[in-house]
Amino acid sequence: MPELPEVETVVRDLRPALLGRTVLDVQYSRKKLRHPWQPRWNAQIRGLHITDLRRRGKWILVDCAGPTPSADPPLVRVHLGMTGQFTVATPHTPRPDHVHVIFQLDHGDELRFRDPRRFGGVTFFAHRSEVEAAMNAELGPEPLEIPVEYFRHSLRTSRRNLKAILLDQKTLAGVGNIYADEACFRARLHPGRRGHSLTPQECDRLRQAIETVIRRAIASRGSTIRDYIGGSGLRGQFQNELAVYGRTGEPCRVCQTPIACQRLAGRSSHFCPNCQR
Repeated sequence: MPELPEVETVVRDLRPALLGRTVLDVQYSRKKLRHPWQPRWNAQIRGLHITDLRRRGKWILVDCAGPTPSADPPLVRVHLGMTGQFTVATPHTPRPDHVHVIFQLDHGDELRFRDPRRFGGVTFFAHRSEVEAAMNAELGPEPLEIPVEYFRHSLRTSRRNLKAILLDQKTLAGVGNIYADEACFRARLHPGRRGHSLTPQECDRLRQAIETVIRRAIASRGSTIRDYIGGSGLRGQFQNELAVYGRTGEPCRVCQTPIACQRLAGRSSHFCPNCQR
């Protein structure tokens, strides 16, 4: 599943290509998505201008504006699910399989949402405030700006293991399986450690590791494990730097101990048995 670095890369790729563009029409498939496009939204989105692209957690937010200024303008929210791709293409670029939503833009370009496994989707909201309020209630802070005391409290008052805490989007927005494993390795903490067992110093070490891993992954355009591509169609490169994720049985890059894998919080969790005792 695309996580924060991958979604951030898509946003950064698409922003210069979409700002100021006008949505002329929309096409959509009849196949069911987790977040399906509704026919009633067609008339509402025609003629809207794209004013900004943002990210909140793993969500892409496309800010729009109509011909009349509004204090609470519309917004399109996109989730990439497991295999989603959100790209701009010329009308002469062949459409691949599994394209489920196509926004026709001025100057002939198309903004395409492709999702082979259909766990993602595109949703329209007539008023930005209704979705932002709900998202802020459901999502924790961004992992690039984690308040120190908040993070210490979140860990040290929980009896859950670190993997479960980091995957909880109410604790941190945008961290998923890949970067939870990588951050725990960088912090030299076993993902099965209970949050309440950590010292304040270990909490700080993990917080700094999360921020470092996320920033490095964004700089490398995220990780392409299977289907992920950025908004420009380019693959990520951070998979070449992964220390533990997906490397079961391979030697640790630090101590040469074989990387182990254990199921935690319902997810495969990768770690070094020596570096992360």
